[in-house]
Amino acid sequence: MNTQPEAAAARPPVSSARYRPIVKSIVSQRWLYLMLVPGILYYIVFHYVPMFGILLAFKDYSLTKGILHSPWVGLRNFRVIFSSYDFFDILKNTILLSFYRIVFNMIPDVVFAILLNEVRVRWFKRVVQTVTYGPYFLSWIIVYGLVFSFFAPGSGLITNLFRDMNWGEINVMTNPDMFRPMLLLSDIWKNTGFGAIFYLAAIAAINPELYEAAIVDGAGRMRQIWHVTIPGIAGVFLLLLILRLGTVLDAGFEQVYIFLNTLVYSVGDILDTNIFRRGIEQFDFGVPIAMGFFKSVVGLIMLVTANKLAKTFTNSGIW
Repeated sequence: MNTQPEAAAARPPVSSARYRPIVKSIVSQRWLYLMLVPGILYYIVFHYVPMFGILLAFKDYSLTKGILHSPWVGLRNFRVIFSSYDFFDILKNTILLSFYRIVFNMIPDVVFAILLNEVRVRWFKRVVQTVTYGPYFLSWIIVYGLVFSFFAPGSGLITNLFRDMNWGEINVMTNPDMFRPMLLLSDIWKNTGFGAIFYLAAIAAINPELYEAAIVDGAGRMRQIWHVTIPGIAGVFLLLLILRLGTVLDAGFEQVYIFLNTLVYSVGDILDTNIFRRGIEQFDFGVPIAMGFFKSVVGLIMLVTANKLAKTFTNSGIW
């Protein structure tokens, strides 16, 4: 008796057999996948759905007509951007501030994490980490208030000290030459404690046997840091560097907008503050959205390029 047709009929379809392990894995770990739902919904609602608004970069938007019925203008909004008399000055300010943040903000994070890791008194280490981590939770409004109380022209504590001691007048908040250093120093004070956490976690993951081998070879603390600690955190540093390069045209809108004043526009006005003024204050939506689209394209190119170079030279990247 021929049983081949019956065996073929009893055999499950190839497609269902292929996906059965995946379905079984999802069912067995359903609670973990359920925990992903809020995060996925957040990105869909607040990141992917608003991407529909990119259409406004190619339209002459009218509030009465809405997104779909506003007339198409092609690349006119982009021509307005690139032909603007101050666009390249604003772009230069944005790139410079971003570059300064990458160079002068990431290095203090690494140095502080290494120094903190070398502290052997546990209670002192915890106190220092808590004190330096605290400013991260302050809003930029509060930070601006602190800076203003010290350096306000004519009434700040340090401004009055310089005047009373006959050391001359000090002008920080309205001086174009001092505006960028003020932004960088306040950003370092606020975020270094938080940034060091990533490197402290990377240091904690280094195999202790590497330090023991270095000690056997006669390496002191500095040699151990140079040959064990720094290579151990290099991967984290590279990962954070790639991510920062992806946001090279995001120079810290909240901080810059709060500290910005008309006397320092020449060195402090960036793409995000210009977008805010055009969109929120002047109700001109097409050009700001086109500028935001330009920022996104540049950020994507920088991210992909940085990741490609990292994988080429170090065999490591974010994907």
